[in-house]
Amino acid sequence: MRLWQLPRVPVIVVVTMLALAGCQTTPSTLPAAEPRPSEACSWPLNDQTPRVVPVGAVAALEADGFLIRHTDLALGLVSAERTRILPGYGDRYDSWDRRGMFGGIGIGGGRGGVSSGVMIGFGGVGSLTRDATQLERVSLLAGAGEVRVSRDIQVIDWRGELAEARSASTADFCQRLRGAIEAGGSR
Repeated sequence: MRLWQLPRVPVIVVVTMLALAGCQTTPSTLPAAEPRPSEACSWPLNDQTPRVVPVGAVAALEADGFLIRHTDLALGLVSAERTRILPGYGDRYDSWDRRGMFGGIGIGGGRGGVSSGVMIGFGGVGSLTRDATQLERVSLLAGAGEVRVSRDIQVIDWRGELAEARSASTADFCQRLRGAIEAGGSR
C-alpha cells in the first residue's frame, strides 16, 4: 500500500490531539506542607549531644501515648505514631445504613405494599464499628547542630479510605515536646 492510498485523517482531529497533548504538563510547584511547620519545631542542639535527644524524645513520646515505630541513633531519628477512634466522625452523606443508634421509626412501602413499624433497641454492631480513626505521626531528627520535629495527622474512615490529612507541626506541640525532652523525657 502506498502512502497516498492511506485513509486521510481530518485536520480537526489532528489539531484536537495536539491541543490535548499540551494539557499533560508537569506542575509548576511541588507539593508543600500546609500549614507550614511552626518555627518552634526547629531548635539548636545547644550543649546536648545528638544521641541524648532521641533517647529523651522516645521517653517523652511514650509518656504521651505514642508507639515508637523506628529509631536510629546514628542518624538521630525517632519515628512514632498513635491512633485514636473518633466517635461520630462518619460521613453524613453516606446513605449506607442510616438507622439511629438507639432505634428508628419507619413509614413507607416498597414493591407495591405499604408498611409501618417501630424498631426499639440498640442499633447493632454496625453503628459502633463505623467510627473513623485518627492516625498521628511524629518524626524527630537530631543532627547537624539542630533538632527538627515533624508531625502530621490523618483521618481514616471506617472503610479504610483517607478522609483528611494535614500537617500538624504546631508551636504548642513542639514546645511541649521540647520541654519534655529537656526535662529528661517526662511530659
